[in-house]
Amino acid sequence: MTPDPGALNPVVQEPPAPEPPPPAVTPEPGRGAVAEWTITILLLLFGTTTLVQAFVIPTGSMEDNLLIGDHLLVDKLTYSPAGGISKHLLPFEEPKHGDIIVFRYPVDPQQTFVKRVIGLPGDRIKVVDKVVYRNGVKLNEPYVVHKTNYIDSYRDNFPSDPDLHLDPRGMAMLQNNQVNGEIVVPPDSYFAMGDNRDYSLDSRYWGFVPRDYIIGKPLMVYWSYDAPTADLAGTGSELGHVADLATHFFTKTRWSRTFLLLHGYTDKN
Repeated sequence: MTPDPGALNPVVQEPPAPEPPPPAVTPEPGRGAVAEWTITILLLLFGTTTLVQAFVIPTGSMEDNLLIGDHLLVDKLTYSPAGGISKHLLPFEEPKHGDIIVFRYPVDPQQTFVKRVIGLPGDRIKVVDKVVYRNGVKLNEPYVVHKTNYIDSYRDNFPSDPDLHLDPRGMAMLQNNQVNGEIVVPPDSYFAMGDNRDYSLDSRYWGFVPRDYIIGKPLMVYWSYDAPTADLAGTGSELGHVADLATHFFTKTRWSRTFLLLHGYTDKN
């Protein structure tokens, strides 16, 4: 079943001494490729509302792993709470380090964001000169992109005194969850960051993602189209976007990304 492009939900996003080699990072071991494709096909066959939903990426905070114009199928089943019987039959799981998640934006739950899970409940998080440390260990993040060279006093050395206006949730995080220069993730919450680390409106600015705000895990890019943010976010001309599609569908579709399966990454340490 092909998702209805008219029903797409825009995923709103934004604007020293040598160290030993980092530990190897490998794709998450969870589901194998055959299992992932099986689940994807089942979801497509049996539902596009309850089990799987289509979303579009309108901005670049997850570049270069998710691009502006990527259309995603999101598995809403993965993180659903397991029942007494269903937990033995269905692949329920909790979000893990490195997972890409789709969730309701805590500042405005009507909007939908996509980020990567950096901190689980109980984790201690800090950023030093753009490098993320979790529980005192430097993370190996092959998915991260830095598009600026300068060091921002708050963004790149976190937590610290903010040099900009923060959402009240972000201020509450700094005041209530900061211990010895680190942010401690509270129960039933997650710390999420964008892969395009210098241009990501994420947990550094608005705090934690509540567990019950998580919608699901992206399964794959089923279509990718090179269109501007305004068209994809619904703030541009709808007729202009339709005309662009009619004229440039074949040349602006990124065919190499069609049916691209998406994976999280887990640091072995």
